[in-house]
Amino acid sequence: MADTDFRFFTNTDRDSLLSRFQTTLKDARYFDVLVGYLRASGFNNLYKSFTKIEKMRVLVGLSADRQVVSLVEESNPQGQLRLSRHDLKQNCAEHVKKEFENCEDSPETEDSVASLRQMIKDGKLEIRAFPERNIHAKVYITRFPDDDRDFGSVITGSSNFSENGLKANHEFNVELKDTPDVKFALERFEQLWEQSDDVTSEYIDTIDTQTWLNPNITPYEIYLKFLYEYFKEEINFDKEGGFMLPDGFMELEYQKQAVTAAKKILNAYNGVFLADVVGLGKTYITALLLQQMPAERKLIICPPVLMDGWKAAIRDFRVGGAVVESLGKLDKIEKQAENYDIIVIDEAHRFRNEVTFGFEKLQQICQGKKVVLVSATPINNKFDDLLSLIKLFQPVKRSTIPGVVNLEEFFKRQSRKLNGLQKGTPEYRAAVSAASAQIRNKVLSHLMVRRTRTEIKKYFDKDIKNQGLHFPEAADPRRIIYQFDEQIDNVFNQTIDLLKEFSYSRYTPLLFLKEKLSDFAAQRQKNIGGFMKGILVKRLESSFYAFKQSTDRFVLSYERFIDMFQKGTVYISNKVNVYDLLDNDQEDKLLKLVEDEKAEMYSSDQFNDDFLPALRSDLTILRHIQKLWKEIDQDPKADEFVRMLKKDKDLAGKKVIVFTESKETSDIVYKRLAKEFKGRVIRYSSEGGDFDGRTLSTEDARQRINENFDPREKTQSDDIDILITTDVLAEGVNLHRSNILVNYDLPWNPTRVLQRVGRVNRVGSSFAEYFVYNCFPTSVSNDHLHLEENIISKIQAFHDTLGEDAKYLSEDEEIESHELSGRGANFYKRLNDKNGFNDEDENAESELKYLNIIRDVRDKDPALFDKIKRLPKKARTASVSKKMPNALISFFRRGALKKFVYSDALKSEEIDFMTAAKAFECGKDQVKKSTPANFFDLLKSNKAYLDGLAVAEDLTPVTNSGRSNEAKLQKDVMFLLRDTSQYTEEDEEFLRELSEALEMGSVPKKTVQEAKKALDKQRDILLENIKAVHFLKSWFSKCVYSRNNTANHNVNDAREIILSEYFYGE
Repeated sequence: MADTDFRFFTNTDRDSLLSRFQTTLKDARYFDVLVGYLRASGFNNLYKSFTKIEKMRVLVGLSADRQVVSLVEESNPQGQLRLSRHDLKQNCAEHVKKEFENCEDSPETEDSVASLRQMIKDGKLEIRAFPERNIHAKVYITRFPDDDRDFGSVITGSSNFSENGLKANHEFNVELKDTPDVKFALERFEQLWEQSDDVTSEYIDTIDTQTWLNPNITPYEIYLKFLYEYFKEEINFDKEGGFMLPDGFMELEYQKQAVTAAKKILNAYNGVFLADVVGLGKTYITALLLQQMPAERKLIICPPVLMDGWKAAIRDFRVGGAVVESLGKLDKIEKQAENYDIIVIDEAHRFRNEVTFGFEKLQQICQGKKVVLVSATPINNKFDDLLSLIKLFQPVKRSTIPGVVNLEEFFKRQSRKLNGLQKGTPEYRAAVSAASAQIRNKVLSHLMVRRTRTEIKKYFDKDIKNQGLHFPEAADPRRIIYQFDEQIDNVFNQTIDLLKEFSYSRYTPLLFLKEKLSDFAAQRQKNIGGFMKGILVKRLESSFYAFKQSTDRFVLSYERFIDMFQKGTVYISNKVNVYDLLDNDQEDKLLKLVEDEKAEMYSSDQFNDDFLPALRSDLTILRHIQKLWKEIDQDPKADEFVRMLKKDKDLAGKKVIVFTESKETSDIVYKRLAKEFKGRVIRYSSEGGDFDGRTLSTEDARQRINENFDPREKTQSDDIDILITTDVLAEGVNLHRSNILVNYDLPWNPTRVLQRVGRVNRVGSSFAEYFVYNCFPTSVSNDHLHLEENIISKIQAFHDTLGEDAKYLSEDEEIESHELSGRGANFYKRLNDKNGFNDEDENAESELKYLNIIRDVRDKDPALFDKIKRLPKKARTASVSKKMPNALISFFRRGALKKFVYSDALKSEEIDFMTAAKAFECGKDQVKKSTPANFFDLLKSNKAYLDGLAVAEDLTPVTNSGRSNEAKLQKDVMFLLRDTSQYTEEDEEFLRELSEALEMGSVPKKTVQEAKKALDKQRDILLENIKAVHFLKSWFSKCVYSRNNTANHNVNDAREIILSEYFYGE
């Protein structure tokens, strides 16, 4: 029995087919192989054993495309599939290409192919293909020299000629050594051999020209292949149709390109920022993007004022399955979130702060969905603003962004670079610039579609001109200078001095509690106080009328609060957050929200002895200010504005848009202008409008505005010259039948200025330039000063009043100057620089440059483009370059993700597209070099880095800081997982998913804060496992990521090597 065991080979222990061949082929003279599939790995394992063989013949069965086979079988079920010689050879070539795409890229493969090539050259190897489908044998016939005692042997069974068949898989093969058996097998082999076609030359030619073993691929071809593969989805979009455009809507190449780029990003990362600068048509680009995804259910969340515009866009662009909702209806939306696949958030920068209830709800709405964030200004005050928005579609501690797995740690690193630096200093500005560049290059380049006008004009100039379009240029800013007389100046200066003493105690009551607040709660109170302080200062500058109204409201608010305090009970909101108040033009409603949100009750004796005196002192100051302004009925700003509207050649008789932050200022300005320009003035705010003595609904007012100021409105009118509006019209609307914008109150916020200017600085404007007017105060008492010094002194007074709370002049602005005395001058300088109206970065690098290069090849050299397209996967080359000396760059694809990894002798790291593009970039004359001996070692390093990206990432390990609420809560969850014996399977799964979600950073921070606070009040519940699980479910059932969360949908896709290039040093 032991003797017969040696006839069988099952690839277990010592009886592998490989070891048997390695033994017998040393003495073989002829070796014939009949298999259904020929694998390179078979040669890799055996080529060293072929040295003494005089002749090897390989006969492979047909590997026809399954679709072809099924078609033939349907038409002739009894017939046989037989290919022509041409089709057979073509089929063979395709088989070889696919084989080498999947085979191991190693020195052994390279050596085995070299050996195979030499055997063919010496006439020792011949390969044929059998043209019919009905052969699937695995037969190996060995014949020995004539003087050998054995004629030969035949092995047959289940093993293919591959590494798996030779040693890896469990197989079943038997060896027959009797001469009659061998001769019988040989006779049958010869019959099939005669019926087959020689494909030897095709086999080796395909290896040499159509696989990664091609030795003649040049650096220039690799460069173009790199561009082709990276832009593959976008290359032909400029020539494709497929868009359904409204009548009269121009098909613009730059908008089509944005759609393609956005779709690529959305599929790769589960979310995308559409962040073109204002005026390029982000709404239309978004509508076109949604149009390309007809099967998905879509929800568009936008400010109320933009809802009609969005409804019109999805109707006109025929976007199916889309619903538009107001961002004020998040409670309603949250209940219906499961009905949608794609969430579009317009003016997404409004949700930049993640500790608000609005953001918490939005994050829950977006979980598991694809997210499109539309905003020209996604980065505002802090780097964390951007991180908050990314959290809507990426798990921040397990992101799929190349090279930045732990986004939270990455952003912390950027913020830490500013620690210890004084704001406004050259060192601070340099650090901000460097950190911003890191964020732009390592994060935003993967997630954002953002083009400036400069890029559009540079890369789409031909199309823009062919369509008869242009962008208007900014004229130098204009000034409307008004003067305080001695009485007003005296009252103004006294008011400034009084406001410096005002403590805003009514709006920061928790700071006066006897019990110490947490740092977070204390800062939240300071935010409210600073915001209310900013309201008074801004209203003082906006209009005397608005300031008087604000002062009256503040007095009433203080009187009510003191009365409530003296009765022994105080109601204080613990929910109002300053970031929830910012974009509202109705101050009375803001104050009502702060005052009436009775979330928590306190007794008066819980406050310290300083509180009531502070309240009374503030009230005294307010009453004094009230009295000072009672006698002031002049309005020098409105007087000068009316004079300019009548006399200034660029204002008189033109369509003018007047912006103010205050609804009450818009009221008083409208009343004044309506008298001067009867029937030609309209006012608009969030409550509706006024026109020609009539009050209009929001819808009616918007319709009149559109007809008079939007050139794309179907019905055009010309009965209105002047539009007075709050910032509710600063976003997402077209007003470019006008080219004149007036900032009636000082535009403290530079981002808001960009938004306003974007209403008139839009593609399709008929004007060559646009004008921005700013109103500046001066005073008679400062007539001895130069005009600009006079203006600056007044602006400085506002900054001095606020002190360090000057940041609350706007929701976005970081005050740059570290000296209070410099702020007024800097602010004035900025307002008089026309470059401040353009959100352009002239030095920013653009991917569009490289997209145009590969398109240029397509158009001017189609043969080269076709060659580049057909270059094999894993293509490689080498050249001399100073850019990446002695290093290998590899381009990988994993699902929709495209990644670039760099390795040298010391390290491996991921690089972004622009870095890779600069390294690959070269001309036709770049000399090709042979790949180095360590090429495969470096390639192995690149593959290892990519495969273990989370481990290889050079960032702090992905663990929660012990001080964070997430870390503390996760510790509690892990405590509950120590004993799961009493849980249901659902309970246990929930706890594990919650732990994972906390670790990934995908639970809304606000939810974690509130839940942790609630848990800390009842810590004993953790000892009652089931009750604790129920408690956690009540907080987090909507938040945990499902195991098939789409944010990581690319991680498990197969890794493909697209190409590699080695760069020698000098």
